[in-house]
Amino acid sequence: MAVLGIAEDEERIYRHFLRNPETPVTEVHLALELDPKSIERQLGRLCELGLLRRLDRETVAPVDPEGAVARLIDQRLGELHEELQQVTASRRLAESLRSEQRRPEATPRGIEQLTELHEIRDRIDDLAFFARDEVLSVEPYTALTPENIQQSRPLDLRCLNRGLSVRNVVLREALEDADTLAYLRELEAHGARIRVVDETTERVLIYDRHSAVVPLDPEDSGRGALIAHEGALVNNLVALFERIWDQGEDLDDVLNEGGDDEESALSEVERQVFVAMCSGDKDEVNARSIGVSVRTYRRHVAELMQLLGAGNRAQAALLARDRGWV
Repeated sequence: MAVLGIAEDEERIYRHFLRNPETPVTEVHLALELDPKSIERQLGRLCELGLLRRLDRETVAPVDPEGAVARLIDQRLGELHEELQQVTASRRLAESLRSEQRRPEATPRGIEQLTELHEIRDRIDDLAFFARDEVLSVEPYTALTPENIQQSRPLDLRCLNRGLSVRNVVLREALEDADTLAYLRELEAHGARIRVVDETTERVLIYDRHSAVVPLDPEDSGRGALIAHEGALVNNLVALFERIWDQGEDLDDVLNEGGDDEESALSEVERQVFVAMCSGDKDEVNARSIGVSVRTYRRHVAELMQLLGAGNRAQAALLARDRGWV
């Protein structure tokens, strides 16, 4: 009963009266070998909580467990709800603390202007941490340095492992760099959707369709960044992203252009999903073994069942074995 706020000795006393309701109050400490000085306080609290009720100075009676526990659960749920509201409200703490920082006053309302690299990275880290649904990005790099990958990996994987939808548009030229391609495949294996375009000069990051990061100077990203929270501006950037996204090709399709072998169209994570399906373990276990969220794992399963024309998972696993995919 500790989860309901009942101390161990208090629970022992209540259980004792359920078994021995005739026990006089003055003898409880003897039966349970408890400190007689604390018994009266513990009995008083049990009465306040509705587990016992006093009949007279020397006698108490236990309240029916079903009703008593129901009241305790309601009370505890109320406390937890209040705590949850307080924790949820603390999301605004970062903004409150950030307001203490000195910032340039020349930027329009709803827009932050940052010029220092460490400030930009800190704000992107904040936005990624507080994102709840979706991250959209267009990144026109031709290659990622090992430092870029090391900086981006924990943020990207943290979002993916929390089940966020991540869509990323990159240049076709970036696929020619082995480290960059390996990193993009790693993100895809964890559930990211990546599309490829032949050319774009846009650079934008959008979090939950609420906040967007763009370079201060599109031709020189080292000059700083603007972070927009203003609705109309962010909506326009989302629309721009969707237009670029619609023009792109899925990464798997680009990498498998010209391939005739159906198996070659499978990504590594899809093969891992097939192997996991054949194991018969629960989705949570399989998702953890692959390193993706349960929601991402189930999405892959649904897509692969559709690819195979299977009516259920067992049939999909058998069809995959018949084709030699696992």
